[in-house]
Amino acid sequence: MRELFAALLAGAIVLALTPLVRRWVVRLGLLKPPNDRSMHRRPMPHMGGLAIIGGFTIAAAAMSWHSPGVTGLLAGGIVIALVGVVDDIWSLRPWQKLLGQIVSGIVLAVFGSRIGWVTNPFGGILYTGAIGYVLTVVWVVAVENMVNLADGLDGLASGITAIASLAMLVVSLHRGDIESAVLSAAIAGATIGFLRDNFAPANIFLGDTGAMYLGYVLAALAVLGTDKQAAALAIGVPVLALGLPFFDTAFAIVRRIRSHQPIGQADSGHLHHRLIDRGLSQRRAVLLLYTVAVACGLGAVLVVLLPRGLGFAIVALLLVGLLIIGMRSGLLELPTKAPPLPQPHDRGVAR
Repeated sequence: MRELFAALLAGAIVLALTPLVRRWVVRLGLLKPPNDRSMHRRPMPHMGGLAIIGGFTIAAAAMSWHSPGVTGLLAGGIVIALVGVVDDIWSLRPWQKLLGQIVSGIVLAVFGSRIGWVTNPFGGILYTGAIGYVLTVVWVVAVENMVNLADGLDGLASGITAIASLAMLVVSLHRGDIESAVLSAAIAGATIGFLRDNFAPANIFLGDTGAMYLGYVLAALAVLGTDKQAAALAIGVPVLALGLPFFDTAFAIVRRIRSHQPIGQADSGHLHHRLIDRGLSQRRAVLLLYTVAVACGLGAVLVVLLPRGLGFAIVALLLVGLLIIGMRSGLLELPTKAPPLPQPHDRGVAR
C-alpha cells in the first residue's frame, strides 16, 4: 500500500508542477530554439524534468525511511539536477557535464550506497573495498548517459524510465526490499504523470535536467539493491529493464568507431531516428519502442521470478529474437561510412 501511495503522490505532484514549470520557463525565455537537427518548428520549453524532480523528491522523503541510502540518493540527485539546469541554460561542455555526473556518483557512494560486494563465481563473497566507489561512479555515469541518449523523441525517455521502474518495483517487492519498492513506485508515478505533457506531441521537454536525473535515480536504485543481494543480480535487473537504451548506446559506440567518428559526436543512426526515417510518426515510433521496453522489462522480472537457468534462457531467446528482427529489418545495419548529421527529426538533445 505504501508503494501505491508513493506513486500516486509523486504523480499528482508532477501533474500539478508541470504546467507551472512550463509557464516559468516560457516567462524567462528559456526555450529551446529549432535548428537543423530539430523536429520541433518553434521554440519549445524544456527543463520539464524539474517537475519530476520535485514530485519524486517529495514522495521519496514522505513515504520512505530516512536511511543513509535514501539520503545519499536524494543528495546525489540534487547534484545532477543542478548540472542539468546549468547545461539546459548555458550548454556545458562535454567534460564539464561528465564532471558533474561523476560528482553525483561520488555523493551517492560517500553516503554509503555503493557496490560493496559481489558473489564469487567460485564460491563465497568478494568485497570490493575502495574499488566499490569506482564501480559505483562508473555505473551511475553510464546509466545517466544511456537515458539521456534515449531522449530523442517526445515521451521516449520518460516512458522507458516508467517501464523500467515498474519492473524494478516488481523485483523489489519479490525480494522484500520495501525501501527500493517505494522509491521505484515514486519514480514510476512521477514519470507517468509527466507523460501527460511530454508524450507526442509534447508541450514541454525533459531537457538534460530531467533525462540525466532519471538515469541517476535508476542507477541509484540498483546500487541500493546491492545491499540486499549480489551486485551482479541487483545491477543486472535494471540493465535488462533498460535493454533498449543500453543496446542503442552500445550500438552507437560500435557504429561511430566503425565510421571513424568521435564516440561523442551526434549522428542519425539511433533506433528512433531510423524508425522516423522509415516513415513512422513520432507517436507510432515511441509506441513501438515502448513495446520493446516492455519486453525487456518482463525479461528482467522473469530472471528473478523464475528458476535462474530458465529465466536466463528465456531472456537470451528474447534478446536473440530482437536482434534478428532488428538485423533483418535493417534497423541495426552498421554503416560502412560515417552516417549523416541528424535530420530534422532530431530535437538536438546531446547524442
